[in-house]
Amino acid sequence: MDASRRQSGIQQLLAAEQEAQQIVNAARAAKSARLRQAKEEAEREIAEYRKQMEAEFQRKVAESSGDSGANVKRLEQETAAKIEQLSQQAASISPEVIQMLLRHVTTVKN
Repeated sequence: MDASRRQSGIQQLLAAEQEAQQIVNAARAAKSARLRQAKEEAEREIAEYRKQMEAEFQRKVAESSGDSGANVKRLEQETAAKIEQLSQQAASISPEVIQMLLRHVTTVKN
């Protein structure tokens, strides 16, 4: 009788071990499936984000290339105005500079 109880106890332990192994296997399978699902979701989100960033980049490129003619024209006008201003300043101080140079060249120091 003692042997049959031991045998019965061993059978119960084996059954519990098999049940535990099945639970662990099911948990591993569920974890693996969830990881695959999370990876797929992340890849979709990355693709969507990349698509949005590419669209925004293309929009900015289109905006900047569309305005490049206007920017060039504005820069040319600013440059011409600055050149005119510098020419006027040079013309206004030119007589003074000539007089100073002549004075220094013609003055002899002993």
